Amino acid sequence: QVQVVESGGGLVQPGGSLRLSCAASGSIFSISVLGWYRQVPGKERELVARITSGGMTNYADFVKGRFTISRDNDKNTVYLQMNSLKAEDTAVYYCNLFKNGVEYWGKGTLVTVSS
Repeated sequence: QVQVVESGGGLVQPGGSLRLSCAASGSIFSISVLGWYRQVPGKERELVARITSGGMTNYADFVKGRFTISRDNDKNTVYLQMNSLKAEDTAVYYCNLFKNGVEYWGKGTLVTVSS
């Protein structure tokens, strides 16, 4: 069974940076599409960034130029480097692993951007 665990969230001031990590178990990691999503209360979960097994990436418009997704298949880990954070980036961030029509989600890590 695949387990997905996020870490790295916390409180940061506007303009600051954080790096989220997501470690996943299982042999399918290297061949999976990996994504970061976020959700705030009362709103639907939304895609932040995604990276394919071949390293192709795509980003939501609201994070382009500020966030970077990367993966390390040797460590079964995907990262989200977040720079120039804004108050509106405050959310619970979730890691997603997708392969063969099946999705696996972590429990999320809270990012709060506030002065």
